[in-house]
Formats: sequence, structure tokens, C-alpha cells
Amino acid sequence: MGKAGNALRTVLTTYGISQNRLAVTMGISRGTVNNWFNETRDPTAESIPAIVAALDTLNPTAARDFLRLYLDEYWAKRLD
Repeated sequence: MGKAGNALRTVLTTYGISQNRLAVTMGISRGTVNNWFNETRDPTAESIPAIVAALDTLNPTAARDFLRLYLDEYWAKRLD
């Protein structure tokens, strides 16, 4: 699967954010987040901004790290 699941797993693990907490913040099922986390499904392009917004609510640094991991360094540098 894609880069998003790996980036999400890394960020949730690093910052101690549970899949359930992210799901509740996003207003989606925990199963959906679990599918992303375990890379059995990729989030849609429309879900990426929602993931970032939810992470930003929970921990702004986690949101920034997700973007850095998801985007390559070239694009991530443009965020600064």
C-alpha cells in the first residue's frame, strides 16, 4: 500500500495517539483508521487534509510530522 499508512502509523505510535482518538476526532469509524494504520487500505486524497486537521487538533507537531513523512522532503520544506 501507500506512504500514508506508514506515515500515520509512525506518527500515532511516536506521539501516543490512539487510532480510536484519531477516529473520534475525525468523526469516522475506528475500523477505517485501523485499515489505514495496517495499510490494508489507503486513505483517499480527500481524507489526507482531514487526517492533518485532526492530528493538528490533537498535536500540531504530530500533524507536521505526518506531512513530512507523507510528502517528500522537497515539498515538506515548502511548509516551513
